[in-house]
Amino acid sequence: MFKVAALALIATLIAYGVHAVAQTRVDLRPAVMPIGSSSSDGMSFAWFYDASNRAVYVCRTGKGIAAVECKGSATLP
Repeated sequence: MFKVAALALIATLIAYGVHAVAQTRVDLRPAVMPIGSSSSDGMSFAWFYDASNRAVYVCRTGKGIAAVECKGSATLP
């Protein structure tokens, strides 16, 4: 009787361990991914997707502008 109970306990612990490991998800993508870019007449635009908050950002730079401006954003449903 003790052996059957011990085997049942061990089987339950193994099943729970497999279940717990199967629930973990490793995201190998970077947090912010570039999704496109364009340029014309000295102005450059780039679009980025932020997976942490499901938002798309647009950034721009141009002639004489040393910094990149990322003001526009939209949250995806």
